Amino acid sequence: MLQPPWDARVYRNRHGRGVRTPTFGTRMPRYRTRSGLFDDMVAAQIRRLNGAWPELIRPVQFAVEDVPPSDPAPWEEPRDMMTSRCFTASHGIPARVVLYRLPIQSHVRGRTELQLAIRDELVGRIAELYGRRPEEIDPDWGL
Repeated sequence: MLQPPWDARVYRNRHGRGVRTPTFGTRMPRYRTRSGLFDDMVAAQIRRLNGAWPELIRPVQFAVEDVPPSDPAPWEEPRDMMTSRCFTASHGIPARVVLYRLPIQSHVRGRTELQLAIRDELVGRIAELYGRRPEEIDPDWGL
């Protein structure tokens, strides 16, 4: 008995000759996108900070967006280039830190500078949330 193609275990390409697989393997460099690498760098910095300050990092939610909103709230200070924002906890919503990928990437050259910029943004926003100096959270901040 014939079975419909969506019930078949192996899908073929549209000509029926080969199996649908990725063009290149997941471990190949082309597989990782710039946004994926940025997300990995942010996650690595969060893990590093969580190892040092778990009581500060655990209740905070972190997010990465491509660009900041075009219309900031009237009470927010106008800045030339907004690279990150923090939101305090309120009404059952946890505190949040949002990094904006494209503005951060446009200011740096190279992978090392990008990692340092992500670290400085995260530490600065966490310090802002808790009312501390960034040097208290990470002694290497700003270096």
